Parts: sequence; C-alpha cells; structure tokens
Amino acid sequence: MTPGGDGTIVGDDGLARPPWASVDPLLREYYDTEWGLPVRDEQGLYERISLEGFQAGLSWATILRKRPSFQAAFHDFQPDAVAAFTEADVERLLQDPGIIRNRLKIRAAIANARATVALRDKGGLVEFVWQFQPMATPQPVTHADVPTQSPESVALSKALRKEGFSFVGPTTMFALMEAIGMIDTHLVDSHRRGSSGVWPATEG
Repeated sequence: MTPGGDGTIVGDDGLARPPWASVDPLLREYYDTEWGLPVRDEQGLYERISLEGFQAGLSWATILRKRPSFQAAFHDFQPDAVAAFTEADVERLLQDPGIIRNRLKIRAAIANARATVALRDKGGLVEFVWQFQPMATPQPVTHADVPTQSPESVALSKALRKEGFSFVGPTTMFALMEAIGMIDTHLVDSHRRGSSGVWPATEG
C-alpha cells in the first residue's frame, strides 16, 4: 500500500481508498461494493438505520462482522416482522451473542420498525428520508475534511424523532446519509468518488 497522508491509500490493486477502508478486508469489500450506493427500498433503509443505531459508540467493523447475525435475529430487517416483536423477543435478543446486546438499542430497533410501518401513510420511509438530500455534497481531500454532521442531518434527526424513531442523532444520520448515497464523502481521488450516480465525481 502507498500512503497518501490523511488522504487516500493506494492498495496493491492500484486503487485509491480512504485509510478506514484500506486494511481490513471486510471493510474494503464493503467500501468497494456497497458503501455510498443509493438505498431506495424500505427494508434496506430500515436495516441501515438499525445498524447505524447499533453502531453508536462502537466501530463500524464490529457491526459489519455481526451483520449476518443481526439479519438472522431481526428477520432480515423486515419492518412488519420486527414491528411485531414483544418483550419476550427483547429478552431473547439479549441472550443472542451474535448481536450487540444492548436493551435500549434493541428496543429502538423495534420501535423504529413500528415507526417505519406507520410512515407508509405519509409516503413511506424512503421518500421521508430522501427529502433531506442536500443541494450540494462535500468534496473532501483528506479524512479530516469530512464533516460529522450537517444542517440536513440535524433536520432529518429531528423529523425522524418526531415520527417516533430513536437512536437517530444528527451524527448517526450523517453517517446514514453517507452510507446510502444521499451525500458523497468519498475522498476526491478515491476510485469510488462519484460511483453513486447521485453526484458527479467533481462539482462546479
């Protein structure tokens, strides 16, 4: 690997990636094939919101390694199935070593499933979230240039809370916006910059 300071690192395949996606094979695969690509289906978006909530205070690598277990435990993040979970399910999940056993986060995932179902009467979760897409996207050269929140992530956080969601703070929602392609925070010389189809590789 060829380091680029706080910028990208060129891997042995000749492709430039940010430092966080340059060492761990699992993170590298996630970065190359999924992170930053648009998510416009209810189940997929609910999963991303749930996983971002579980990630709070932890590393994303931890969540990614446990993702298959999360998908099994939460019925592949089908909102209707999770919305029907009871207190017995909460206790069952607290005994599952494959996931993050945090009672508040588990209950939040269930509450968020119910809120997702309720949002169908208002156009659905996807339309609700994507209405907060900003007019412009960051153009970071180094990792230090990437913001941790934005006016839009603050507004999205408030709006989701109003609809009954939890563990959806402004920083968590900014991470969601990055992950689902609503903004493009790929470093400008990354091989993935502009890959979402939502934003061009460069602006202006």
